[in-house]
Amino acid sequence: STMRERKTTDPLPSTDPLHSSTDLSEGKEKLRLKQEVGLISGVSLIAGTMIGSGIFMSPEWVLHHMGNPASSLLIWAACGLLAMFGALSYAELGTIIKESGGEYIYILRIFGSFPAFLFAYTSVILVRPAGLAAVCLSFAEYAIAPFYPGCSSPQVAIKCTAAACILILTIINCLNVRLATSVMNIFTAAKLLALLVIVVGGLVLLANGQTQSFQNGFQGTTAGIGAVGVAFYQGLWSYDGWNNLNYVTEELKKPEVTLPRALMIAIPLVTCLYVLVNVSYLAAMTPSELLSSGAVAVTWGDKVLGSWAWLISLSVALSTFGSSNGTFFSGGRVCYIAAREGHMVSTEKGVWLALSNFTFFLMLSNFFFFSSSFMAWLFYGLTISGLLYLKIKKPELPRSYKVPIIIPIIVLMAAVYLVLAPIIDQPQIEILYIILFIFSGIIFYFPLVRFKYHPRFLQRVTLHLQLLLEVAPTTRDAN
Repeated sequence: STMRERKTTDPLPSTDPLHSSTDLSEGKEKLRLKQEVGLISGVSLIAGTMIGSGIFMSPEWVLHHMGNPASSLLIWAACGLLAMFGALSYAELGTIIKESGGEYIYILRIFGSFPAFLFAYTSVILVRPAGLAAVCLSFAEYAIAPFYPGCSSPQVAIKCTAAACILILTIINCLNVRLATSVMNIFTAAKLLALLVIVVGGLVLLANGQTQSFQNGFQGTTAGIGAVGVAFYQGLWSYDGWNNLNYVTEELKKPEVTLPRALMIAIPLVTCLYVLVNVSYLAAMTPSELLSSGAVAVTWGDKVLGSWAWLISLSVALSTFGSSNGTFFSGGRVCYIAAREGHMVSTEKGVWLALSNFTFFLMLSNFFFFSSSFMAWLFYGLTISGLLYLKIKKPELPRSYKVPIIIPIIVLMAAVYLVLAPIIDQPQIEILYIILFIFSGIIFYFPLVRFKYHPRFLQRVTLHLQLLLEVAPTTRDAN
């Protein structure tokens, strides 16, 4: 069945700058998605997207950049705290601006059309596909590893499997919201069970006295600003997805209650699991063994589970597939809301297909990690600065949840640090390319959005896509 939508007969008043549509003419009504996401699905969306490939692959890199086990554990805990602070800040934004779209809709309502378009442009073409490509490749590596025992898997097999994963996820998310959330709930339960197995195994090892990795834990700590920043990037990659529930605000049942409650359940749960899993890794391996491991979770399974080590490969494959589904689920909402505001083609499934195509391209080009993290924190900082503006300049706006102002200030400072630290410590030409790519959106914004020049062939493409994919436009004629 097609994505079910509901229409609203009481569009928000255009006099409110935080809720006015930029593309609705007189006599038009918005179409909104049905409210089908409850608390359990909300927690599953956050936790299921956050727990992907990072916790199974990033620990060695965090340890490498920090230099010792104790400081690397502090980085993991600090990343969880930062994700929690960011999510709490987004929860207040979600109760002020009760629309789907995450950063896109917040930037649009606070700063205007141009920066919002640049966000949608970079998110759809690079940020979302880059993260999705990385996770799907991780899924493919672990999914086919049992078929190539004792040797590395062929790159052709890995990329074909990743491509198949993207196609399956595209079909699932085009078919039905409930199917996508059901897949999300099932795979979230599976990956939580896998992490609990690793945690329990580590606690057993600690009880048996395997604590040598924690002796002189802070010896050799790296203090360089760039190294700490890169370590944070690696850790925060595993926490990415903490903001995904804000992309589906309109689909939440009682969003003013469900949004903050789901965040306060999911993120502390994931943070505790991540820290305990890292403790388990260090209990089973020495720091040098962990650093030399190509796949930390698999090495842990070989040492602790023995003949049952294949369960870890299966668990990582399930985890990465579920995380990819969550990324698809929330990423499609950015496309849909941007289309509703006149910034993209007005067909949600069409932009899901575009998301798939961009992911295929980035998967083949192997360009994803740094660009995704750098641009993500650039726009996180812009969004959080918007919240601070509203708290200072518009305190009278109704909101059911308020975060202490010190929390968004801390998140903004962290975002500035994460954006500037790599530039100051180790400037790379790739950063210039990223900035040029962001502002290349100007080429499309001014003729297509600002001056509303819509070539006839684009209108025909939109119409044919809507007919082909059996979807409604984002607005309807009220008459």
